[in-house]
Amino acid sequence: MSARHSVTVQCDGRRVELPSQEQLCFLAGLGVIAAIGIIDWPVAAAIAVGHGLAHSQHGKALREFGEALEEA
Repeated sequence: MSARHSVTVQCDGRRVELPSQEQLCFLAGLGVIAAIGIIDWPVAAAIAVGHGLAHSQHGKALREFGEALEEA
């Protein structure tokens, strides 16, 4: 998640950083298609984790690896 696209919320002295609106919509849509049975929950969870890793600062190496695979 990029800090410039995230939202920070203060609640009971705790700071919570939410993903961007685009990422929240993606995850909500993923949850809906899993809930109605188009895909199974484990598949949705794997997609959500992959999406989170790809959009995190720590997932930069993963993105670069994916881009290298696309070029191959």
